[in-house]
Amino acid sequence: QVQLVESGGGLVQPGGSLRLSCVASGFTFSMYTMSWYRQAPGKARELVGTITSTGGVTNYADSVKGRFTISRDNAKFTVYLQMNSLKPEDTAVYYCYFNTRRTWGQGTQVTVSS
Repeated sequence: QVQLVESGGGLVQPGGSLRLSCVASGFTFSMYTMSWYRQAPGKARELVGTITSTGGVTNYADSVKGRFTISRDNAKFTVYLQMNSLKPEDTAVYYCYFNTRRTWGQGTQVTVSS
């Protein structure tokens, strides 16, 4: 059974940083591309970025490029989202996504506010 469990969300001031984690189970994690999405209140879910199986290639939405970094540790079955220089418009529920099986995590809330 594929399972994704996110953690690391919270309340942070503008300009601050957070690191989200997503622990995967139920599949051979090291073989697959993983993604992060987010959904702000009243908006559609949007892609934040992706990382290939070995971590060699990452892609980001223009809105987060240069501020967010996706990485992974295949030995720990974990994908990370490092978020720096956070803005109020980054406030959203952030989701981990396993593309191949179309499986979502439960999401973790990130709120950027002073």
